[in-house]
Amino acid sequence: MRSPFRAAYEARLHGGALRPDAAQAGAVEALARLERDLAEAHPSGLLRRARAVRGVYLHGPVGRGKSALMDLFFEAAPTAKKRRVHFHRFMAQTHRLVNAWRTGDGAARLARFGRRRGDDPIASAAAVIAREARLFCFDEFQVSDIADAMILGRLFEQLFAGGVAIVATSNRAPDELYQDGINRQLFLPFIDMLKTHLEVVAVAGRRDYRLDRLRAGRTWFSPIDADSEAGFDALWGEMLGADAEIGATLEVFGRRQHWPRAAGGRLRAHFNSLCGEALGPSDYLALAGRFQTLFIEAVPRLTPERRDAARRFATLIDTLYEARARLVVLSAAEPAALYPSGDGAFEFQRAASRLEEMRSAAWLAGGADTQAAPARAAPVDMP
Repeated sequence: MRSPFRAAYEARLHGGALRPDAAQAGAVEALARLERDLAEAHPSGLLRRARAVRGVYLHGPVGRGKSALMDLFFEAAPTAKKRRVHFHRFMAQTHRLVNAWRTGDGAARLARFGRRRGDDPIASAAAVIAREARLFCFDEFQVSDIADAMILGRLFEQLFAGGVAIVATSNRAPDELYQDGINRQLFLPFIDMLKTHLEVVAVAGRRDYRLDRLRAGRTWFSPIDADSEAGFDALWGEMLGADAEIGATLEVFGRRQHWPRAAGGRLRAHFNSLCGEALGPSDYLALAGRFQTLFIEAVPRLTPERRDAARRFATLIDTLYEARARLVVLSAAEPAALYPSGDGAFEFQRAASRLEEMRSAAWLAGGADTQAAPARAAPVDMP
């Protein structure tokens, strides 16, 4: 039987929606194999009788088409019970289930989780999750939170034992997950489990398809008018693709800040949220460690009355510059005209110079290719 997934992939190649890329060949083969395995498994519908199949773990630099391939596979996958979800949203759901088990009385547990599974909340949560879908497709699989790291092994052990198939995309190879994390030695068995139950495929071609979108247009939109706003919005939409703005929460020295317009390694934020608040270098380091591409909107002309905001903006730009981040800006003026005079204007000239460099084709070509290592104060995504 012809593979619906492969047919959909080839149709997009012929239609020009995708470009031929030899680096994606291994991923296409692995996903087509999983498609066959799922079709042949003939699940009974009962978790304890479901036949296990080996999943797929796609890893590589950002923008190489991992998510696009997974989405094609998800659409074609021959199972009705399937779910495609950002990994951090999935883990947030898991923590809510575990908390419901721990805080609920016997009646509440029975109503929420069904039959008793001993005293292990992880097993009960896994049973609820497995009832939702036989196939889970996880986008942006990464582990930076010790709370996630400590439950993943038991959670996935239960899912695999229940016959749940998993496809994941990640910027990190399995062996690089939770690098330098607290008590990482306790996390290593989970890595071995992933490599046993998932076929690990590198998608590491030289072409960055998201970068192509940035190169094709402008990255500095000025002045702030209807045309600039439309262009800025359109580019943000192109960079998102099919991804949802699930938001992210960064924790720095015990302080949490929520950024609602985040998706994977991309963040869209208002100037006032970034520079009008009392943020400092540590906050900007956390942002640079979490996001590779930042869209900053509503950057105003700065005056001596806003010198504190100008100073914060300069610190932010210095931090993003050092992290080789990609920047898209909707601004009232060109970089050199943002803060031309007043207290601190001379020091701001370096930020203006760096902004000019960061909008150049050369900067985009040499920008960050991989997920940066987590900042010392590890960022944590929340739904």
